[in-house]
Amino acid sequence: MTVTVEEVNALVAAAFPGSGNECVDVGPTWGTARRVVTPDVIRPGGFVSGPTQFGVADAALWYAVFGAIGLEPMAMTSELSIRFLRPATGAALFGRADLHQIGRRNVVGTVRLWMDDRPDRLVAVAQGTYARPSR
Repeated sequence: MTVTVEEVNALVAAAFPGSGNECVDVGPTWGTARRVVTPDVIRPGGFVSGPTQFGVADAALWYAVFGAIGLEPMAMTSELSIRFLRPATGAALFGRADLHQIGRRNVVGTVRLWMDDRPDRLVAVAQGTYARPSR
């Protein structure tokens, strides 16, 4: 089963119009999200807000789950924690999730977040678990 970026973005647009996040890469154990920075997500000092960074981390992990198990909108975040490393400033926020375990009930992964074209300069890291729906 192969999931494409276009399929992920179509599902997200239908299920969560206006989320602001988009899938830019997806594979069997990874997913990458991007959010264009707009004035409404900027905090004092010109920094991208923590909730916005958390949302991109969650989206990237969700996209990676789709790559692993197929398009399953009912896969839900069961745990996600984030550590902010430095102020996030720039035009676009990226998050890449890499999966560590794909189980029957849960999928576990780590997300690295950066700004613009600087994946070597992380602004945050997150780790989370997605619950797979029971049938």
